[in-house]
This record gives sequence, C-alpha cells and structure tokens, in this order.
Amino acid sequence: MTTPPDDRSFRREMATAYRSGWHFIDLATAIPHAGDSLMVTVFGEPVVVTRDDDEDVRAYRCLRRPRGAPQPVRCAIRYGMIFVNLDQRDHRQVESDTPPPRTIATPRSA
Repeated sequence: MTTPPDDRSFRREMATAYRSGWHFIDLATAIPHAGDSLMVTVFGEPVVVTRDDDEDVRAYRCLRRPRGAPQPVRCAIRYGMIFVNLDQRDHRQVESDTPPPRTIATPRSA
C-alpha cells in the first residue's frame, strides 16, 4: 500500500519535472483571427494565449498579485498546435536571423 505524497513534495515535483517542458494548449484554429484569445490553466497557473495584430501567437502568465503585469511565457506553434513552456529559468524567446531549415522528404521504407 502506498501513501499519498505530501503537498510540499507534490509542488516540488510539479515545479521541477513538469513545468520545464513544452505543454500542448489547443489547436491554432481555436484563435484564428487577430485579437482572439484563449484562457487556460496549466499546472494551476492561469495562462492567456492571444493572437496579436501581426497574426503572431503570444502567451502570458496571469499574476494574481494586485497591479501585476502579465508575464510573458514561451509559446510556439508546431504542426498547427499551440505549445507553452512555463520554465522561468529562460523566459526569453529565441529570435533567429537565419531562415528556418528546409524540410527534406525522406523515402518511405517498403
């Protein structure tokens, strides 16, 4: 018989193991137009995902403190799906001047 984890170890496990990765939010078709937004809860933290005027998708952590400004989190769209990363160790988005690599089709095996 196993005993349930205490609250402190559960919070520590959530902070170290789960928050450091990319998490699926919704399909990009959920916010198709500029100005559309989506509010979700990721590991107990409210996150707003919005599409701005340039058609870029951005995500913000909603702070519960009074007069707290929304804190940006990393957000990416891959294969038509929206992912966010709540890891606070590196909250900067990586901007690259080089074009993305071309996808090269590989032959299927018989």
